[in-house]
Amino acid sequence: MDFSPSPRSAELTERVRAFITAEIDPVEPVIHRDIASRRDGGGDPWEPSPLIAELQAKARKEGLWNLFLPAAHAGSYAADFGTDGGAGLSNVDYAPLAEAMGVSQLAPVIFNCSAPDTGNMEVLLRYGTPEQRQQWLEPLLRADIRSAFCMTEPAVASSDATNMAASAVLDGDDVIINGTKWFSTGVGHPDCKILIFMGVTDPDADRHGRHTMVLVPIDAPGVRVDRMLSTMGYFDEPFGHGEVSFTDVRVPASNILLGPGRAFEIAQGRLGPGRVHHCMRAIGLAERALELGVRRALSREAFGRPLAKLGGNSERIADGRIAINRSRLLVLHAAWLLDQGMSREAVSAVSEIKVEVPNMALDVIDLAIQLHGGAGLTDDFPLAAAWVGARSLRLADGPDEVHRSVVARIELGKYK
Repeated sequence: MDFSPSPRSAELTERVRAFITAEIDPVEPVIHRDIASRRDGGGDPWEPSPLIAELQAKARKEGLWNLFLPAAHAGSYAADFGTDGGAGLSNVDYAPLAEAMGVSQLAPVIFNCSAPDTGNMEVLLRYGTPEQRQQWLEPLLRADIRSAFCMTEPAVASSDATNMAASAVLDGDDVIINGTKWFSTGVGHPDCKILIFMGVTDPDADRHGRHTMVLVPIDAPGVRVDRMLSTMGYFDEPFGHGEVSFTDVRVPASNILLGPGRAFEIAQGRLGPGRVHHCMRAIGLAERALELGVRRALSREAFGRPLAKLGGNSERIADGRIAINRSRLLVLHAAWLLDQGMSREAVSAVSEIKVEVPNMALDVIDLAIQLHGGAGLTDDFPLAAAWVGARSLRLADGPDEVHRSVVARIELGKYK
């Protein structure tokens, strides 16, 4: 196997890095300060900065847009909606781009490559009807609207999705939706217009054939965003994570994705590439944290010596570099396996990276915080928010325990 990026991937990666350095890095602190000032001063922190739309327009003009679109995309979406080269990318080719974007909290949004929109767009791309694509996918590809994914529930252990209590019941030509979802990322954004809802349709079917995914407009009668949830004190404006209630929401049965009872089939197709994206962005985040930590360790002295030479810090910095490089190879291997087609080995590899990478990122970010001292805990540096993001990733798309059980089950099965 060869993990070398293709010439196109290498060129796009360098252009993404150059764009981040020239266009995003200078204004990202300004955008974050603006949100904080509105939050503290009684303004509306959920209203996105106009600078975001300006940067998105520049990125699209340069063809650095919707880069997540897969190589096997349907029709000419990549060509029609801004991806330079007019075609999608393999998982291996997209991986370094995701890593490059991970150094910045804002960059994935600017390139229209941020979760959950990327996953929702891939669902519509792979499983949506032509009508569903026209109504919802194309506006998402233009970033005219945003979306959310409603799966996790507050009343059950959502690490086992078969526990789901929310319902999507067929009633003639309609679907009636009831239930409460939470940690629905993106519902705080004023441009969030469409939700992908997962609920039980046939409780008597096989446990993986009971559930259905349905497209639900956020303004449908009976949909209510009850509250926005913080993650360790951060609300992640202007996107956020919300608790959403659905009370006798009625939408056309034509809003069902793929078909009744096929939600788990869609989820498996959505989550594999999405986990690669998450993990490569987390590697970029770890790279940024290590850079900040090393620069701090070289520029500050204590007890007459640079911090880099105190308390085993040199060894910890070396361990950080080894851990990042190890994780990157593991993710590239998972991406390569997905490009060969879904297999048990690919399933195991995706679960392996989902355990390995967030834990690695946490360790590296923690090192950087320690090297910054008390300053590392403040919002003067991006490290505290980075740590919270990496910690959240150990729960998003399934907790460590679930992924370890997948790896163990596949490993044990080899020897039965």
